[in-house]
Amino acid sequence: MEREIPGAGNLTKEELKSISQTSCNVLRNMGPEINWVHSYVAENKIYCVYIAPNKALIEEHAKQGGFPVNLISEVTTVIDPITSE
Repeated sequence: MEREIPGAGNLTKEELKSISQTSCNVLRNMGPEINWVHSYVAENKIYCVYIAPNKALIEEHAKQGGFPVNLISEVTTVIDPITSE
C-alpha cells in the first residue's frame, strides 16, 4: 500500500514512533484479520506491507488512523534471487 506524505523521509524518530503507535492501536481494535508487517519510508511516500483478506480492511485501518491511502496493490507472488535458480 502506498501513502503519499510530503516530507515523509524527514520525519523524526519520535514522529515515526507516534505514527506507529497510532497504527498499532487501530490494529488492536480491528482484530486479528489484519496485520501490519512493516513499512518503507521514502522521500515523499511510505510503502506499507499488510497481511489482510481484502482491501476494505486496509482502507478501514487508514480511515480509523487518519492515514492517507493512495494505492493498494495485492501481491500475488513473491520472487527473490532464489527464484532464478
